Amino acid sequence: MLEVRDIRKSFGGVEALRGCSFRIAEATITGLIGPNGAGKTTLFNVISGILKPDGGEVRFKEDKIEGLATHLIARKGLLRTFQIPRVLNRMTVMENLLLYAKDQFGERLWPNFLQYARVLRQQKEILERAKDILEFVNLFALRNAYAMELSGGQKKLLELARVLMAEPRIILLDEPGAGVNPTLMNELLKRIQQLQEKGITFLLIEHDMDVILKLCEPVIVMTEGRKLTEGSFLDIRKDPRVLEAYLGKRQWNS
Repeated sequence: MLEVRDIRKSFGGVEALRGCSFRIAEATITGLIGPNGAGKTTLFNVISGILKPDGGEVRFKEDKIEGLATHLIARKGLLRTFQIPRVLNRMTVMENLLLYAKDQFGERLWPNFLQYARVLRQQKEILERAKDILEFVNLFALRNAYAMELSGGQKKLLELARVLMAEPRIILLDEPGAGVNPTLMNELLKRIQQLQEKGITFLLIEHDMDVILKLCEPVIVMTEGRKLTEGSFLDIRKDPRVLEAYLGKRQWNS
């Protein structure tokens, strides 16, 4: 589904990514862990088109996507969320979703005059799809609330819902558990697992090892801008290189 080949990225004299390479299989939930400064978020930014790499390739379904604009990558079905949700605070929950529906005829001038019935039909379909997604993430009761009124966990769910409106094939999740209370965290994990069962692929950055244990197979460990190792959670927790680089013997031998 996704392949990263020898990706390199520097900022001035600092090498954030130093030949990072790995593959993500379709319909899996892959965890990406590592110490702060390992290059995880920089890698997400390269994959999603926010940053252009200095070298290497990113392939999504065999298509080279490194260097493409973010909206072109999103149209291919690769989307991402952020550690701090970037919702549109002054729009309602429903409006946030409707904005993300792709290929809307009504966004172009002439269909509104020449194919108006088609525009209305599609708008109705998009509205029904948005309602279904809000039901799925348990935000339908808040559909008319402004996004700024949501809690941190609810904003995480809203960001996931917006991504689903764009019909993703793979979703990059940047610390989905950050700042989320346990009840909403369990809700979010449940939805991610249900989406995986429907064939959606996930790559997620997470520092909460309980989340990694519950969700991810396999787990990729990054350090100093490259992949250190990859395997099951139980295997990597025993790897002395991982213990030294990131996890800490006390935490992982308990």
